[in-house]
Amino acid sequence: MIGFELSDEQKALQETARRFAAEEIRPIAASCDQEGRFPTEIVKKAFELGLVNDEIPEEYGGGGLSIFDHCLVVEELAWGCMGINASITIGGLTSWPIRIAGTEEQKKEWFGRLTSEPILASYCVTEPEAGSDVAGMKSTAVKKGDDYVINGTKQWITAGGQCSFYVVFAHTDLSQKHKGMSAFVVDRDSPGLEVGKKEDMMGQRASDTRQITFTDVVVPAKNRLGAEGDAFKIAMTTFDRTRPGVAIGGVGVARAAMEHAIQYAKERKTFGVPIGSHQAISFMLSDMAMNVQAARLLSWESAWMADQGRRNSMNASFAKAFAADMAMKVTTDAVQVFGGYGYSKEYPVEKLMRDAKVLQIYEGTSQIQRIIIGRHLLGG
Repeated sequence: MIGFELSDEQKALQETARRFAAEEIRPIAASCDQEGRFPTEIVKKAFELGLVNDEIPEEYGGGGLSIFDHCLVVEELAWGCMGINASITIGGLTSWPIRIAGTEEQKKEWFGRLTSEPILASYCVTEPEAGSDVAGMKSTAVKKGDDYVINGTKQWITAGGQCSFYVVFAHTDLSQKHKGMSAFVVDRDSPGLEVGKKEDMMGQRASDTRQITFTDVVVPAKNRLGAEGDAFKIAMTTFDRTRPGVAIGGVGVARAAMEHAIQYAKERKTFGVPIGSHQAISFMLSDMAMNVQAARLLSWESAWMADQGRRNSMNASFAKAFAADMAMKVTTDAVQVFGGYGYSKEYPVEKLMRDAKVLQIYEGTSQIQRIIIGRHLLGG
């Protein structure tokens, strides 16, 4: 039986996140964007409300939400501000490798740290010359006794300057390419770990993106997640679980832009009538609504499949690619509806357009999602 009605508990969760976005996130979103300021106070409030670490199982102090329920939260937070949403939810991306491959002791230690106080953790895969080509990373982890020594540089690390620890992917055997990658949990205060300058980003400017450099960083072997060579599988399994959340973030951004465009189309008049009365504008708004809903349903489906333990790689790519491209289209059209005012920083839609762009890039570009889909279609 297929049903689309949310339960009373899900509606309450959705309303909690929506109220938080409206009352706490939106009032500071513009200033965080303009100043490139990390929303420390909002992250703390979200932590107190249970919106941080909401997917970590309850036995480790987390919220115990399903991926689907997490998506309900993310849409609302992203509607408030996608950059602040990224700051609040980055721990979800980082916690999944621990959840997938961590031992019981590792889960207790690292999840316990995340859920006991409002600290953050980041996910370190991308490198200056290895983004979409994960296997092309150059970072190494060399075994020495009971430790590993990590060397390399990670790029575009979300909330990188705010974190207490990182999940780091590196080669333990470069000759094996993707089969020689391993994953480690690395403390922020490890000697040789250097946090670079904050990147001056086009959008999502509240998320504090950094470069992280590892120079002879010694990590205990007990911090390795899974066996040597497991990391590529861990990373891909993680993305299957986190891409629905990125997709629904695109829905939140697009929904916000659409709502602004609808309101403006009711108020702005040309030729004596509201511009929404003109077919050219009403068709644009109609396309926005259709595509927002389609992206939401793709996101929900891919999240539901993951919760059911079904392989959702292709469906997560459907959702990620469609929602990211949709968000870029909807926000661009919202600017068009506003006309010259849309191009001004005094109005909200130009920020939404800037925030939307990176959705087509991080956690696998829209082109990479199409490669994944094509391989599934062709039996690869």
